[in-house]
Amino acid sequence: MLELKNISFTAENEDGSAKEILKNVNLQIDERFVAITGPNGGGKSTLAKIIAGIYKPTAGKIYLDGEDITDLSITERAQKGISFAFQQPVRFKGITVRDLITLAAGKEISISEACAYLSEVGLCARDYINREINASLSGGEVKRIEIATVLARGTKVSVFDEPEAGIDLWSFSNLIQVFEKMHETINGTILIISHQERILNIADKIIVVANGTVRAAGAKEEILPELLQGEGEGGPCSMLASKL
Repeated sequence: MLELKNISFTAENEDGSAKEILKNVNLQIDERFVAITGPNGGGKSTLAKIIAGIYKPTAGKIYLDGEDITDLSITERAQKGISFAFQQPVRFKGITVRDLITLAAGKEISISEACAYLSEVGLCARDYINREINASLSGGEVKRIEIATVLARGTKVSVFDEPEAGIDLWSFSNLIQVFEKMHETINGTILIISHQERILNIADKIIVVANGTVRAAGAKEEILPELLQGEGEGGPCSMLASKL
């Protein structure tokens, strides 16, 4: 279980003044699929990066299965079982898809095992296994390969920061299918930052973050209907921006 206690985060503005991004956030996350949503600028991505260890909270504690991981680096948290997928995945010139999946697994794996992970994310292994992670791959392809590496790692908590960013509608539809399959099979927690209804609809739990605080948290059946009340005015986030 992932637990956040009284997490706050303050950043510095360009003029040197302090800006409070998160304020006393308290959460317990142990469901299989959790979505964090809310208006832009509300603190969602900052919260994800604090969980991953990219940012260190100004105040508060983070626990993973009861262990205090607040002061651990991103590498140390990865070793404990937390993975983080960026909005724009990194491309590695000279490294093949097979190399990347092997590195993620942390051990030598066979071609057939690497291909199995690619198949899990809907990619034809024969077409991708020896390709370099470079500009020849589309944004949607790179994101699915990144998910394959998460599967290979078998992490306790897999954090995805707006995975729909920068991909076309066809790639997004395929991405949804991958997450639906992960929801059924993953042994751990998927934590996704998103305001897309199709992603929120997969979630077991939805957490609403606005103005740096948790405004609502609960089962999808409890939270999603209210979020969708504002769909006619631009979707869940427009409703949140007007109500929260």
